[in-house]
Amino acid sequence: MTTHQTNPFESPDADYLVLVNAENQHSLWPVFADIPRGWTPTFGPDRRDACLEFVDRNWTDITPSSLLPEGTD
Repeated sequence: MTTHQTNPFESPDADYLVLVNAENQHSLWPVFADIPRGWTPTFGPDRRDACLEFVDRNWTDITPSSLLPEGTD
């Protein structure tokens, strides 16, 4: 019998945070893991689907803030 280990970044049953950095980039992060330096929680904890919906609604331009024309971030 083999066991299948789920990637903690893809488990639909786990709780996640949505993190944001200074460039307004977003990341899904499992709640059990330490938050990396330079990232701040902006949503959650919640289920993966809810976090992905938040990202879809709030991160509509993946261009890093430093590359956007002035006045557009």
